[in-house]
Amino acid sequence: MALCLRLAFFFFFFWGLCCWGTSAGTSRQQKLKVKNHLKRLNKPAVKTIESPDGDIIDCVHSTHQPAFDHPFLKDHKIQTRPSYHPGGGMYDEDKTGKAESEVRQERVTQLWHTNGRCPEDTIPIRRTKEEDVLRASSIKRYGKKHHKTVPQPPRSADPGLTNTGGHQHAIAFVDGDKYYGAKATINVWEPKVEDPNEFSLSQIWVLGGSFGGNLNSIEAGWQVSPDLYGDNNTRLFTYWTSDAYQATGCYNLLCSGFIQINSEIAMGASISPVSAYRNPQYDISILVWKDPSQGHWWMQFGDGYVMGYWPSFLFTYLGESASMIEWGGEIVNSGARGQHTSTQMGSGHFPEEGFGKSSYFRNIQVVDRSNELKSPGKLGTFTERPGCYGVQTGTNADWGHYFYYGGPGRSHKCP
Repeated sequence: MALCLRLAFFFFFFWGLCCWGTSAGTSRQQKLKVKNHLKRLNKPAVKTIESPDGDIIDCVHSTHQPAFDHPFLKDHKIQTRPSYHPGGGMYDEDKTGKAESEVRQERVTQLWHTNGRCPEDTIPIRRTKEEDVLRASSIKRYGKKHHKTVPQPPRSADPGLTNTGGHQHAIAFVDGDKYYGAKATINVWEPKVEDPNEFSLSQIWVLGGSFGGNLNSIEAGWQVSPDLYGDNNTRLFTYWTSDAYQATGCYNLLCSGFIQINSEIAMGASISPVSAYRNPQYDISILVWKDPSQGHWWMQFGDGYVMGYWPSFLFTYLGESASMIEWGGEIVNSGARGQHTSTQMGSGHFPEEGFGKSSYFRNIQVVDRSNELKSPGKLGTFTERPGCYGVQTGTNADWGHYFYYGGPGRSHKCP
């Protein structure tokens, strides 16, 4: 009996050592992979700025930004400004450059500005930390959305096409034409997110291709994403994909693709201030358009910040134009504990409550083939769960086409 116990002891002792060694080896390998990934993402900085919210902003020379890790961009010459601007014909520095930024209506800024600015010829990049990568399901998936996150209005007989794997939306949209860009002014809030692996965002989608594996999408707006950023701050973001979120694309500058030219605004950095219920309202304007000369897709933030561009070669079905534009909100419902999430969309209040209470998109426009901003015409609307999140459109002289959207998530209407 004693011999059996001794043999059992030695068996489990050596088995434990073996497993511990394997586990430790795996851990070391994982740390090395994360370290190498951080080295690829975090480029050498000319200047570093610590933000009050804990972010570190690296001022990186524009020619050293992550976009130029792409093999097709090795010899790319940065286009320092668009050739054409919607509604303005040839790009005019006095019309959309820094001069106008002094009189822009938005009072929204970014928190890191309180501690400094980046020099000319550099771009501000939010530094990725080890804990950011470790929160992701894998290094490969860090900075990427999950498959099927674009709202597809149900015009098909197949009801399964609207099942978006926990992603829920409240949007307005146009389709059935060729679109060369889109614009909107988006009310900025800080919605509560219940679960760390959920998010809440408000954005513009510029879409081409089908809702299968070949979807091309350019996206820009604001989001709260604890999983991506490690906090519940409202942040400016962009996203792109050319294969329906499968392998290509990423948020912000977390992969090679988007080429930033602006030295004042950091993708992924916190926006401040934000709106509050029955208190002052803040909003941001976002414009995405296709330069008819070079074919690149450009982004502008506010009236004074031309951010940069997605090179035309990144896309197939956005090569000539977009076939659909969507504006609105999106959340993730993880369905934890067998009930709907209480993650808020927009302000967390339904559209019926109106200004100062519900979140809005206003001055909604599209860019036509003549590079002119125009009314989108009749807006369609779509939401998977109207008891959870709603959308209501309208028009008036000041706001043009607009809509209120959002909701609280879980309630007696949304069990």
